[in-house]
Amino acid sequence: MITALLLATSLLAWPRAAPPANAEAAPAVSPCVTATEACTEWVPGEPGVPRTLVYRTYPLDVRHEGITRALVMVHGQGRDADNYFRTSVAAAFLAGALPDTLVVSLRFASSDGRCQDRLADREVSWPCGGVSWRAGGAAVSASGMSGPPGRVSSFPGGAPALGTRPGSDYTSYDLADLVLGKLARRDIFPNLRAIVLAGHSAGGQFASRYAMSNVVHEALGVPVTYVVANPSSYGYPGPERPSTSAEGFGSYADGRNCTAYNRWPYGLEERAGYAASVSDDQLKRQLVSRPVVYLLGELDTTPLAGFDGSCPAMAQGPNRLERGKAFARYVNERLGARHIVAPVPLCGHSARCMFTSEIALPILFPTASPR
Repeated sequence: MITALLLATSLLAWPRAAPPANAEAAPAVSPCVTATEACTEWVPGEPGVPRTLVYRTYPLDVRHEGITRALVMVHGQGRDADNYFRTSVAAAFLAGALPDTLVVSLRFASSDGRCQDRLADREVSWPCGGVSWRAGGAAVSASGMSGPPGRVSSFPGGAPALGTRPGSDYTSYDLADLVLGKLARRDIFPNLRAIVLAGHSAGGQFASRYAMSNVVHEALGVPVTYVVANPSSYGYPGPERPSTSAEGFGSYADGRNCTAYNRWPYGLEERAGYAASVSDDQLKRQLVSRPVVYLLGELDTTPLAGFDGSCPAMAQGPNRLERGKAFARYVNERLGARHIVAPVPLCGHSARCMFTSEIALPILFPTASPR
């Protein structure tokens, strides 16, 4: 059983910490832009602990004063972090943002159930079904190691680690907490002004529910925006669903033989994984208060590419475009959020089309404000 080493060993310095003695001062000469081993690293990076692969344009632990923005990208159900890294790099190039933006593409590999990825030694396997990696599900195993990857603990000496939930299973959202914590370290990226966490399709589900669930947003010290692109479903904070009533939403009665429509990850009932340790009220407050942009392809109206046609998903609308517009309208009109809907013309269910569009570029690479 892997315990505190899982997260604590990789989070020994945070934004208010002094620079580590062995921190490298010289930034990388140029960004690493190929989806090859040269542009990857493991998180956590310490020997002997379970780890997850990420692609990145600059190292996460090497001081770089020229980085002012970061884009953290989450892949779709194909778990093709390499392709999403290529798309993210292409978008950064089009935006003229490659030199001063750290692009990170997370890989949630899985050898669980119908997902059969080949895992490296000590690589974490994330859940493929049920409350999966896209909904903050707990890690299943680590290649070559016995037992599950362990539980979230705290720093040595008892001080709680930013982004950890002591005593809880290690989840995909804990991994995102860990990466965001690395980006927010002032000793490594002293001029970082903005972080965008984005995902498409299954990655859009990840981004949407992570925006609602995570417990690090306010503690990072760097503004974070969440970009939700073309997911098949959302986590509704109430029992209402889109309807033809004058109000536009109504109670979705169990009489429709869809009794699971409000269970997590479609609603807040019976939550598991990361979100289970966050109260209903806190989830709703966080959903409303955090900046979210719904990037919706105007042609994403067909049931293709892993479209969720289950009863709980169909309760949210007939297709991805309508589901996204309805959810944004719900949180804005019913809950008072100020989330933004950004329709993308001529794009269907394509991450490359969505993230390299003229509409998406200023959203993914915002102008950094002074810290």
